[in-house]
Amino acid sequence: MALYGGKLTKNLVRTLGPGRHGDGNGLYLVVDPSGARRWIVRVTVKGQRNREGKPLRTDFGLGGADIVTLNQARDRALEYRRMAKQGLNPRYNVRQEVPCFEEIAQQVHIERLPTWKNPKHGQQWINTLTEYAFPKIGRLPVSEVGQPEVLQVLLPIWTEKHETATRVAQRIKAVLDVAKSKGFYTGENPVNTIRDAKVLPRVKQKVQHHKAMHWKDIPAFYADLATRDATAAKALMFTCLTASRTSEVLQARWEEFDFEAMLWTIPHERMKAGEEHRVPLTPQMVAILEPLKALQSEAVFEGQKRHKPLSNMAMLMLLRRMKVEGITVHGFRSTFRDWAAERPDVSREAAEMSLAHKVGSDVERAYARSDLLEKRRSLMERWCEYVTP
Repeated sequence: MALYGGKLTKNLVRTLGPGRHGDGNGLYLVVDPSGARRWIVRVTVKGQRNREGKPLRTDFGLGGADIVTLNQARDRALEYRRMAKQGLNPRYNVRQEVPCFEEIAQQVHIERLPTWKNPKHGQQWINTLTEYAFPKIGRLPVSEVGQPEVLQVLLPIWTEKHETATRVAQRIKAVLDVAKSKGFYTGENPVNTIRDAKVLPRVKQKVQHHKAMHWKDIPAFYADLATRDATAAKALMFTCLTASRTSEVLQARWEEFDFEAMLWTIPHERMKAGEEHRVPLTPQMVAILEPLKALQSEAVFEGQKRHKPLSNMAMLMLLRRMKVEGITVHGFRSTFRDWAAERPDVSREAAEMSLAHKVGSDVERAYARSDLLEKRRSLMERWCEYVTP
């Protein structure tokens, strides 16, 4: 990184690019590639040696530049240098108001709430830390969370709850990254160090597929389903025909449908991939929707509460009442995909795009920008004719 020679000014503190910029007397402004700015001071403690027998030279964080002004940073750096000259290690002698890990985590959770697709995801983010991390490292000053502390959290759940453990690790890493950007943490993120050193045992995970109905069985199942009047049955019929995800169907709103163009446009914020998805409507799909308009509800598939959709469990519970065991609602997407794979004239791209899957590499997608709407319309018409003979 480039080293700026000379005294810093308030304007330079705001405008300098990434790197370590010196103010003199061991004080530095560190600007991360993300733009985060923090102060550090480098001191040599009199009479103390490191493991190699050399004078003990250490960097200390003084806080983020958005909180600590240039003059405050100079005052704190002076305090650290005075202690070091007296042979006192600032790490153990300076009075620092370092927040604990839980305080930083709660702040990160609040700051990131607008970025999650729905409140449930945000709640899951903090819940995993509350259950697994806070009881062991929550009250520790965030600056004291190192590899041993992170391992104390991860090791007990790494093999038995591996997927949960990887999420906990990612969230601990995020909290420590934010703490570093605010000047409360120095050095390498211990989560990165643990991962790179392969300290944790290797876990082989078996891919868990959603149990799906065989495509040859779906016409008979759909015929039985069509005899039922419950809203959950209508939602499940629509789910089968569109090969959509449960949340995409249940959260549907009338304003998303264009019956003249025969299109259902799902906004990006409701899609797993974060991109708008157009579903071509067929006469069979419209026949399910038309009677529901009379309810004049904001939700297409209204539940027990007015203008609120069915619960996520409604369609699964319907399957159980129909004595359809071992099948998941999500599995009907696999049923559609298996059926499409058996049609020799159906392209892989059209089938995958019908499921709102990304096809090809980033470079390929950059050039192939069509969503193959008309090809997918033809495919969905054939699928609906097969399901509803």
